Amino acid sequence: MPGRKADDDVGMTSDIALLTEDLTKFYGQRRGIEGLSLEVRAGEVVGFLGPNGAGKTTTIRLLLDFLRPTRGHASVLGLDPRSDKAALHRQIGYLPGELVFPGRDKAEDLLRFFAAARGGVAWSQVTELAERLDLDLSRSVRTMSKGNKQKVGLVQAFMHRPAVLVLDEPTSGLDPLMQQEFLAMVRDASGAGQTIFMSSHVLAEVQQVADRVAIVRDGQLVAVERVESLGKRAVRAVEIHFDDPVDPAEFSVLPGVSDVVVSGPVLKCTVDGRIDPLIKAAARHEVVDMLSAEPDLEETFLSFYYHGEGAGDASRAGA
Repeated sequence: MPGRKADDDVGMTSDIALLTEDLTKFYGQRRGIEGLSLEVRAGEVVGFLGPNGAGKTTTIRLLLDFLRPTRGHASVLGLDPRSDKAALHRQIGYLPGELVFPGRDKAEDLLRFFAAARGGVAWSQVTELAERLDLDLSRSVRTMSKGNKQKVGLVQAFMHRPAVLVLDEPTSGLDPLMQQEFLAMVRDASGAGQTIFMSSHVLAEVQQVADRVAIVRDGQLVAVERVESLGKRAVRAVEIHFDDPVDPAEFSVLPGVSDVVVSGPVLKCTVDGRIDPLIKAAARHEVVDMLSAEPDLEETFLSFYYHGEGAGDASRAGA
């Protein structure tokens, strides 16, 4: 589907901010990303998750026309990343996964350059972001630590209040306090109606702010989930106290139930996914007490990485 031309009214004609259809990139015989179809709605925060080498950076570079696809199509704000590149980049705040700042400029000079290139940015927005991130604008970027360079990258991405923020591993190099401040910035941007598409290989850092997560593994989309829905299929430890001893075989055959251990009237097991079959089986006995640990979303997330769970559920934004 061709993107909208830049000489139309710049902006979206629908509520879809990012769209990919069968987006594919091969590097010779090596797959970068294949068959990616995904929609991100305007104002949504989507975490693009996967292990290193899964295809996250390749996808982001395709969205911004830093790479050309082998096949398939992408559009951002209804515009084509290739033919409408100049118009589009004025509306995007981009943080690359690998920051390179050439020269010996001070952070202030570098950010003034970026501001001018974008047609002017209120300097108060820059200083406000710098204060939030505890960034010294008078220092030479070349002499900065990785964490402080990352702060410069975040300021340049957020400072013009773009319609879409595309952030590749945005918390890399940040200490825990600054990671929390970054997440607060994401919440503020989302509250202002901006769309955020951020890649990461750590669930915990997007779990607090994302509406949905899209999980990639080995260059393919394996799941698109609302964060809270991960809990419905999460792995949890369950302990049930019965009035009398029970037969472990009765519970070992239940779907999703494993690691069944019975000691007298106490049953311990692991439940992967829905707990309903276990509850119904337990109800055939006199239950004295039941304990269920909170779902381990990180373990569930890793199961997508290494076992490909949910591959059949992966779909576009409606998932």
